Amino acid sequence: MTNETATAESLLDRTLRNLRSAWTEFSDSTRYYLSGAPRPDLPGDDLAKIRQQMLDCLEAKGGEVSARARAAELGRSYLALNATGRHRFLALLAEQFGPDREEVSAAVAVLQDAESEEDRRRAERRLREALVPHWRRLLTRFTALPEGVKFLVDLRAELLPMARKSPELADLDADLRELLAAWFDVGLLELRRITWEAPAALLEKLIAYEAVHKIRSWEDLKNRLDSDRRCFAYFHPNMPQEPLIFVEVALVDGMSDGVQALLDESAPSTDPKAANTAIFYSISNAQRGLAGISFGNFLIKRVVDVLEHEFPNLKTFATLSPIPGFGSWYAEAIKVGEGPKLTASERRGVLQALGLEDDGTSDTDLVERALAVEQWWTDPALADAVKAPMMRLAARYLMTAKRGNGTARDPVAHFHLSNGARMERLNWLGDPSPNGLRQSRGMMINYLYKLSEIDDNHEAYSDGGRVTASSAMRALARS
Repeated sequence: MTNETATAESLLDRTLRNLRSAWTEFSDSTRYYLSGAPRPDLPGDDLAKIRQQMLDCLEAKGGEVSARARAAELGRSYLALNATGRHRFLALLAEQFGPDREEVSAAVAVLQDAESEEDRRRAERRLREALVPHWRRLLTRFTALPEGVKFLVDLRAELLPMARKSPELADLDADLRELLAAWFDVGLLELRRITWEAPAALLEKLIAYEAVHKIRSWEDLKNRLDSDRRCFAYFHPNMPQEPLIFVEVALVDGMSDGVQALLDESAPSTDPKAANTAIFYSISNAQRGLAGISFGNFLIKRVVDVLEHEFPNLKTFATLSPIPGFGSWYAEAIKVGEGPKLTASERRGVLQALGLEDDGTSDTDLVERALAVEQWWTDPALADAVKAPMMRLAARYLMTAKRGNGTARDPVAHFHLSNGARMERLNWLGDPSPNGLRQSRGMMINYLYKLSEIDDNHEAYSDGGRVTASSAMRALARS
């Protein structure tokens, strides 16, 4: 188990303990223990008990206190289950607590028979009410509990992989996503700067949730929160100690071309007031249960606004981003004969760097042989020999590889293009870490956020999938 995995699991364990403790005062603990907590895998007889718990939770009798107690008891039952038990719990919820189909059919019939405008409005209202699944009312019970919203976010994180394989669970997931999207509207969120003085529990979460450049130690984290760095996160009022998404920013002179320099703990701090460029070098979604609910575009724009006011000298706002999909696309390109192509001089350079005679080996095989050399990126001759053909391929991937809906295949490119950025510059060996080499052969890209162009770029991409790029990027992709 890696340290990162261990940290993430310890946070999950702590969350579960906190939930059980927080809900004890609300649940009828005597009834809970006398009736017997469900066995972890939720066999048939226990499943029947859970179904009754769900029915009890939907009852309105007893007032708000009783409703909260029933929700807490149901939640504690869920938390006592293992992966198999939770799958059965969610399947039960999806299959038996959806919309009342008889009521929906009756409402449709009334709508079809409606003659007057007033009858039609009443029938449409009845149909809308009939289409609301019972699970929605049950799930919303948890919002009145301490940590209840966090519980639902984590429940959806567990639901997501199951929903990809089950249409019934997909409907439950889609409805829960709709609920969460309403509850986590950006207008309800708070932007906060995170500093080294933040509570240790929150700093520990930054380490666990960092998804782009792993935080190696507390000293690494301290460096990322230094005076010439900024970290901002969105928080929800019901999850005040849980970042939803956070961005790490370096205040530097000029557009950065490599992440190692930004993460160098031995580098001295610089005066942030003298910086002319803000580099967004890591954006991490912290809550898997909020997948599909976008905060990133709002976060970047808000942070740009904050930084502009704090540092008037800042003129450039750009990212230093990974290209996570390039590695898999590159492997596919080789299989179909669209791998690296070399000019005559480039071919001579690769052969010389490898110490080989030209025996007619294909361009692609030559480049692959160079990339197979152990630590090739540390050999200046080898790295320089494969630079041009690999950068051409990366530019072509970024600008032309599309998904079925016409959007950029690369997920990071899609994110920034959707936000109105433009592809500005490819950086050779911008990230020679093991992950960077595996994902993108060490390359990174700067996406430029030019405030006067953001709206036009966003519209061009959203309407027709047009990629806005610098002349240098366009030339690389064409060559």
